[in-house]
Amino acid sequence: MTEPTKPDHIDVSVPHSARVWNYWLGGKDWFAADKAAGDAYCTKYPDMTQMARESRNFLVRTVTYLAREAGMRQFLDLGAGLPTANNTHEIVQRIAPESRVVYVDHDPLVLLHVHAMGDSTLEGAMDYVLADMRDTDLVLDGAAKTLDLNQPIALISNDVLGHIVDWDEALGLVRRLVSRVPSGSYLSLSHSTASDPQHRAVQEEYNNSGAIPYIMREPEVTKAFFEGLDLVEPGFVSWPNWRPDANTGRLTERAGWGGVARIP
Repeated sequence: MTEPTKPDHIDVSVPHSARVWNYWLGGKDWFAADKAAGDAYCTKYPDMTQMARESRNFLVRTVTYLAREAGMRQFLDLGAGLPTANNTHEIVQRIAPESRVVYVDHDPLVLLHVHAMGDSTLEGAMDYVLADMRDTDLVLDGAAKTLDLNQPIALISNDVLGHIVDWDEALGLVRRLVSRVPSGSYLSLSHSTASDPQHRAVQEEYNNSGAIPYIMREPEVTKAFFEGLDLVEPGFVSWPNWRPDANTGRLTERAGWGGVARIP
């Protein structure tokens, strides 16, 4: 793997969404401000920790499908966040050791932790690109060091597009990436909504706290990410309804939607 650049300064006094998420998932890579923000959120909306875990379980199920049933061997994970358990490369390389995975994130701290894992199989590869996922050229140029961009690639966007506040910008990002990968590639994408008024209120308060905001969007809007693509069964549905297994929780029945689609 390429050697990451260690950030000169990390402001640990301000909560960071990736670290708060890591805290909710039971990880260890967070600071006091992240724990305080995560606890404050859960005090007002106690279901949030379980919802974070159900979002992660959606990632596990969709990536498993892509590796096992769709036969994908190349993965580009956008806005990957801090690694915890069942990271994309761990899931797919258990199924197909020759799989190649590239993570993308704009936070140098995230990529330092990805580098520290360093546990790709010998047959496969795992690397990362330090870039804003909206910079399509930089992302794909970096990914090309590990992935063959002339062969199908699975694009993974798990619950991160809410961090792009402008809807047209978020939609444009997905469409640019879809247009740049070969036919036979796949898009796996999820996005949070907030049908519960209390959830919406707590998220709005969090967004106004100075932390990196996350914009909730309704599935009637976010289904546009899949326009022109071939959704696999069961389509664009709430997280628990996408091929549930024994580990699937039901709290996110109305709090998160996602799907997997083949790119024609």
